[in-house]
Amino acid sequence: MTNNSNKITNLFKRLPASLFLWIAVIIFGAANAITKRLTEIGADNLMDGRNPISFCNVLFVGNVCAALVLFLIYGRQLHSSYWKHLTKKDWWSLFGVSILSGALAPALIFEALARTQATNVVLISRLEPPLVLALSFFILGERVNLLQVIGAVVSFIGICTIVILQTFLENMMTAEGFLAIGLGELLTAVGAVSLAIATILSKKSLDNISPGFYSLFRTVLGGIVFFFAAIVLYGPNHFTNVLSPFLWQWMLLYGAVIVALGQSFWFIGLEGSPSSKISLAGSFIPISGIVAAYFVLGEVPSIAQYVGGGIVIVGIIISQIGIRKDNKRLANREQSAKQMDNEVGFKGI
Repeated sequence: MTNNSNKITNLFKRLPASLFLWIAVIIFGAANAITKRLTEIGADNLMDGRNPISFCNVLFVGNVCAALVLFLIYGRQLHSSYWKHLTKKDWWSLFGVSILSGALAPALIFEALARTQATNVVLISRLEPPLVLALSFFILGERVNLLQVIGAVVSFIGICTIVILQTFLENMMTAEGFLAIGLGELLTAVGAVSLAIATILSKKSLDNISPGFYSLFRTVLGGIVFFFAAIVLYGPNHFTNVLSPFLWQWMLLYGAVIVALGQSFWFIGLEGSPSSKISLAGSFIPISGIVAAYFVLGEVPSIAQYVGGGIVIVGIIISQIGIRKDNKRLANREQSAKQMDNEVGFKGI
């Protein structure tokens, strides 16, 4: 068993880190479309009039399956030596980030998927990067590149265009009014805000926590919090079909591939990739999501999604140019410093 694990680890180390990043991007991009498709499969196979693959069951059982896979990968990090150095502040931050990103945001996104197209969810979720950029500047005091700011603003305009134009086109012939924004779009936006806050909190407070331990802790705590929250909100019978073999056969695949494998590949890619490649790969998640929505769900983008999505992509491109300029500037600065050190060293001989 140990020899097999070592062989797999060595194989992963020989492969380029960017490969894992791009595989993770494809997985993350396809997640919303696959989740919605699974609920449609459940709707075609009702049990006592209930959908065994409801969004709540997908989120809870998917977390359980993912936790099992993550335990096999990172279980050794549960040893006290990995986390006994954590302070009370670290634990509070870990709880906060886990609840925001592991329970609240996924619940809002899943509910949004039940109320609007997966393409809308993918595009409106792009509200998160501009929020992270703004919060990083105002809360963490991080220096931001002008082109990144412009790109974030353009992306935000694209998101607003999708919501407003789509709302107008849907309601111009009805009495609902111009600003009758859909609940699915609103839930997606709130979910993006939750993820942005969790990202800032993790940047500020989770430097001492390993990615493996964090992933496992977030998955387990997120599942527990969501389970009890759903019982309080929807009643004790809400998870009646949670032990259905039909549900579990799909969730074992979903939890292993979408949640556990996606996260693991992303972390592997992060460790060996420069920030420019990480940022570039992450920017392709919405494109991957739109393609997945088309092939998995047959969702053809609407006029609003084409127009707003095009603006969002332009914003992403502008941000990438800004990031590349920043990275180039840092590389030149490091090269100049190294050259100066060499010259000083030479003169001192």
